[in-house]
Amino acid sequence: MDLLIIGGTRFVGRHLVVAALARGDRITLFNRGQSASPSAPMPTGVTVLRGDRQGDLSALAGGRWDAVVDTCAYLPADADRMARHLAHRVGRYALISSVSVYASAALPNTEDAALGRIDDTDTTVVDGRTYGPLKALCEAAVVKQIGASRSLLIRPGLVVGPFDPTQRFTWWPARLARAAVDGLPVLAPGDALRPLQFIDVRDLASFVLHALDAGASGAFNAAAPPGFTTMGRLLQACGDAAGVAPRLQWITDSDLLAQGVRPWVDLPLWLPADAEHAAFMAVPTDRASAVGLTVRPLADTVTDTLAWWRALPADAQAFTLAGLPADREAGLLSASGLPG
Repeated sequence: MDLLIIGGTRFVGRHLVVAALARGDRITLFNRGQSASPSAPMPTGVTVLRGDRQGDLSALAGGRWDAVVDTCAYLPADADRMARHLAHRVGRYALISSVSVYASAALPNTEDAALGRIDDTDTTVVDGRTYGPLKALCEAAVVKQIGASRSLLIRPGLVVGPFDPTQRFTWWPARLARAAVDGLPVLAPGDALRPLQFIDVRDLASFVLHALDAGASGAFNAAAPPGFTTMGRLLQACGDAAGVAPRLQWITDSDLLAQGVRPWVDLPLWLPADAEHAAFMAVPTDRASAVGLTVRPLADTVTDTLAWWRALPADAQAFTLAGLPADREAGLLSASGLPG
C-alpha cells in the first residue's frame, strides 16, 4: 500500500510508520519537521515531504496514495483544508479522532451515540471543553470532502505505550519502579476494582492499517474491551514489571478531592466515580473487534513502556506533565493517616 501519513514523527504516527514498514508498505510523511526526536530517529525507507497543514500544502500536489492517515487534526478548518486538498489524491482517508467526541460519558457510547457540540465552532483553543466537539467537527469535515464510503473515523480511548509524550500511563510503571528502589508505600487512587480501558499504541496502529486494507468505513471505537483491567490489576502489573511487591495505600475519591488532587493529571488514569465520567472507560468496541481489532496483554504494554522510559536520558525521565511529586504524595498519605 502507498500510504501517506500526516504527522508521523511522534507517538501514534511513529508507530504507524513502524507497523506499515514491517508490512512492506511504501510510506510518505507530510509534516513541518519540528517534532522528530534525535533520541528516536525515524526508520529509514520513508519519504518525507515538508509543509504545514495550516499553510503550504504544495509538497502534496504531485502525489497519489492508496490511503492517508491524518494523526494530528484538531481544528475543523485544518481538517477540511487537508481533506479537500487530498480528495482526488488518495483512495481512502483515515482520521485519528477520539472517544471524547461523544456528548456525554454518563453511559457507554456506541459509534452512533450523540456527539458533543459547542457554539463557538471557529475557536482555535483546544482544551477540555472544546477538544471533543472539535474532533467531531473534524470528522464531519473529512466525510464532507472525502465522502462517507471512503472515510475511516478511528476513535481511540486513552492511547498508551512507548513514546507516549503525555506521561500519563507511563507515570505508573515509573512510580512502581521507584518503589522498588526506595521501598516506600504507593498512593493508589480510588477503588482497586474500578475498571480501566485504554489501547496500546501498537494495537491502534495495527488496527488502522487492517481497517484500511479491509475497506472499512465509518466510525470505530478503538480500545481494549470494557472490563479489560482495573486500577488494582494495573498497579500489580506495574509492580511485577518493576520487580516489586508494592505497598499500595488506597485513598478514596472523596479524600483525594478534598485535598485538591486533580483527577487524570496529578494521578493519571484516576477519574472519580461520578455520573459525568461513569462510562468514559467503558465504550463498546464490538464494531472494531468485528473488523479485526485485537489487543495485547496488559503485562506487555506495562513492561515495554517501563523499558522505554528507563532508556530515556535522565532529564527526559522527569514527570513534568503528569503525576505527583514525591513530597506531595508523602503529604497526602500522611494527611490520610497512612505512613508516607
